[in-house]
Amino acid sequence: MPIKVLIVDDSPIAVALVKRALYSVPDILVVGTAQNGRDALKLIPALKPDVVCTDLHMPVLNGLELTRQIMALFPRPVLVLSVSTEEGSLDAFNMMEAGALDVVAKPRVSSDAEFLRIRDELVAKVRILSGVRVFRKYRKYEESGGARAPVANAKPPRLRLVVIGASTGGPQALQLILSRLPADFPAPVVCVQHISLGFQEGLMQWLSGSCALRIKTAREGDVPVPGTVCFPPEGMHLEFQKNGSYLISSRPPCNGHRPSVSTTMSSAAQRYGNAAAGVLLTGMGDDGAQGMLDLYQAGALTIAQDQGSSVVFGMPKQAIELGAARLILPLEGIAAHLVHQL
Repeated sequence: MPIKVLIVDDSPIAVALVKRALYSVPDILVVGTAQNGRDALKLIPALKPDVVCTDLHMPVLNGLELTRQIMALFPRPVLVLSVSTEEGSLDAFNMMEAGALDVVAKPRVSSDAEFLRIRDELVAKVRILSGVRVFRKYRKYEESGGARAPVANAKPPRLRLVVIGASTGGPQALQLILSRLPADFPAPVVCVQHISLGFQEGLMQWLSGSCALRIKTAREGDVPVPGTVCFPPEGMHLEFQKNGSYLISSRPPCNGHRPSVSTTMSSAAQRYGNAAAGVLLTGMGDDGAQGMLDLYQAGALTIAQDQGSSVVFGMPKQAIELGAARLILPLEGIAAHLVHQL
């Protein structure tokens, strides 16, 4: 059965380009289009789309309110179609806070190479989201059973660095974790989030609105300091030099990604050893699994998000199957565990 997609956008050009992108593969079927959220809500019960692709700025009922109503009335995956500008990407993350699962740049009338890149990313995201069962109620930590993996008896040394990796569903997961870390959290935090080009700045701004720590882009040669959450520059790997300072590189992608979670975690294992911690969150694929195993073998604390709270249980599952996770925790319990380690 093909994946059924509903496109919601008031721009005929945008709709035509999204159709063109999705029509290029046999396993995706555009079952309908709507120019605003109100019309989309009327179509959903009859068309039963597997994924709704929607813009934000529309007349009558915008994408933010549409997403809220979809989550309330017809829960299903919502993919945000957005222009990758600072304002556009911030709007996209407000929609993700309302329940949308991911964001992708709108296809543009540009070079063939650029269109093909965006097309491939759009198709990949639709395929991933079509298999997601939408839920947004996280279980309470106390009800989850807590850790379900062997934990060393010896207390690890004081943490000097926390590395968090995520992909699909990651922005919402990062928001929950980072918003629960206190302003005096003594370990620097590094985050590697797989996200479409042009959207990381919006993600960082959005996270800053609910996080007591300072969120910034890592710079070559800077030393990780407490009170900060650093992301790698877009499209670049983030590693650590011998003195622990940041090393920004354009080495080839690892596991198909640059930045790569595994690249950062493996480097942290080499430079910080058992004074580091690695957290692997929701996401498709296996990026981060080998890096977390390197941290584990270095004696570091390693935490994988559990299946019940993961939007996509790909990356954490791979790490667990490798034996790289000392702890398997629900999303609700991760921040508290990190705080209690310090």
